[in-house]
Amino acid sequence: MTDKRKQADFLKWFGPLLDALRELGGSGKPREVSDKIATTKMLSDEVLEQTIKSGESKFHNQVAWARQYLVWERLLDDSQRGTWVLTPKGWNATVTEKEARAIFQKWVKIYQERRKSKANEDVVSDINEVEPELVEQDYTPSLLEILKKLTPQGFEQICGLLLRKSGFEQVTITGRSNDGGIDGIGILALNPFVSNRVLFQCKRYASTAVSASQIRDFRGAMSGRAEKGIIITTSRFSEDAKREASRDGAGHIELVDGEKLVDLFQKTELGVKPVTIYEVDYSFFEPYL
Repeated sequence: MTDKRKQADFLKWFGPLLDALRELGGSGKPREVSDKIATTKMLSDEVLEQTIKSGESKFHNQVAWARQYLVWERLLDDSQRGTWVLTPKGWNATVTEKEARAIFQKWVKIYQERRKSKANEDVVSDINEVEPELVEQDYTPSLLEILKKLTPQGFEQICGLLLRKSGFEQVTITGRSNDGGIDGIGILALNPFVSNRVLFQCKRYASTAVSASQIRDFRGAMSGRAEKGIIITTSRFSEDAKREASRDGAGHIELVDGEKLVDLFQKTELGVKPVTIYEVDYSFFEPYL
């Protein structure tokens, strides 16, 4: 028997997601939207730092699932990859938790018809543990999973390559145990006259969050050596770490978590190949069922 409370977990974000997109002017990046919801709803660090089995944020996963159902309902437009956009219908829509449950049950029924061999309870129980984009695909290791399996040295080297592909010059991998946690150095030209020396640190973690104390240690190692710093991780940053990285009166440190890291690999087409695929738009056929 599926836990009814688990079924309801992501339904509560349908309405807030639409509200957040309206506040953002009708569109936003996935993390930008969920961050807006977290701020508006004043979610605690405890809630934001909960993870699912993959190590990803439970909250962001739930918001992504809410988004998927709103796409099927044609309240969101999914034609722009990596950007969530309100449709004209979505601009004027409000969705209560009761209405969200009705939407959820409708689409579970539609998918159940297509997956006769799988029990309804199994379809429902997957909701909070599977990335929406993978629901109808055969499983293959994701880019992030592959990055997590690299050796520490290999991860440092590939991060250096990513920085070069992103416009950094004179990138050097140091990675010495006595170098204060500094894994590499690079030069980023801001314009033809000005450039910054940037230090970076690479943390190949499975699911452990980078802590605020690690941010402070890295900032201390940077002191007097560079204008900017970057911490790159395959995992995530605690809420305290995020606040510490941008604390007033201290040197700002750029944070690249697993989600942003994957996005950078895709933008630079490093280790990935762009492909064109066509997916069936089930919501289009829904009125004819």
